Amino acid sequence: MVAAAMRETETSRLWSVLETVPDPEIPAVSVVDLGIVREADAAGRRVVLTPTYTGCPATLVIETMVRAALDKAGYEDVTVETTLAPPWSTDWITEEGRRKLLAYGIAPPTPAGQRSVYCPQCGSGETEEISRFGSTPCKALWRCGDCAEPFDLFKCH
Repeated sequence: MVAAAMRETETSRLWSVLETVPDPEIPAVSVVDLGIVREADAAGRRVVLTPTYTGCPATLVIETMVRAALDKAGYEDVTVETTLAPPWSTDWITEEGRRKLLAYGIAPPTPAGQRSVYCPQCGSGETEEISRFGSTPCKALWRCGDCAEPFDLFKCH
């Protein structure tokens, strides 16, 4: 019982360390907020990452930042693995991550079946896609019809 509680506490501490690692392209959210961290197991001494999409240019940077945070916290013996299966999904973004994206000025991905995209600046639903390609490959460029501000929408996938 005590050993199990210690393992749980250590795994919780490991997750806390990972929550401090910002996404290099969107520093307002952590790699945990984005759902990039698939597994963190202190007992198994491993962290598993899934990039937002195959070929994401930030993958190596994220691995390096995670490794540095783990080393600094005393987890030098924890391995960092990257896997592409199952593929990352915007469903893995936490509610906190969605709030942080919105506060940063990026519209979070819309839930399945929701057609409206709301402007992160003024909240209007009078928006239109300008380009399927935004500031990074995982975002599209949109514009608000009410406040006329352009903004990124995190693409669903």
